[in-house]
Amino acid sequence: LAETNRAPFDLPEGESELVAGYFVEYSSMSFALFFLGEYANMILMSGMTVTLFLGGWLPPFDIAPLNWIPGPIWFAIKVALVLFVFLWVRATTPRYRYDQLMRLGWKVFLPFTLIFVAICGGVMLAFGLLPGAA
Repeated sequence: LAETNRAPFDLPEGESELVAGYFVEYSSMSFALFFLGEYANMILMSGMTVTLFLGGWLPPFDIAPLNWIPGPIWFAIKVALVLFVFLWVRATTPRYRYDQLMRLGWKVFLPFTLIFVAICGGVMLAFGLLPGAA
């Protein structure tokens, strides 16, 4: 989330609060390409989050009606939900100072992510869901 440089993690833009931060020097097509790059980064990070943490193209539960929906549709739905979370966080949280961002990243987000990866791996190991396991 912080890697996308969107509020509340938009520290480079927070220094000059004019129009759009440091994008004020650009206009027309350059301005549009910068914003296109930011939104492409959001989509890429959402896709990586879905692939790494939300099961990618697999349905949430292994039951018949959910298995009838093709994998790319599941992937698109999950990416849309993660993008919604991006927009929701931007709209509801204040901008962080640099020291607050570092504390949040190292003391909250990193341990949470590592614990979540360990839990997912443990569940997969316990239930025999590892690839290649018969």
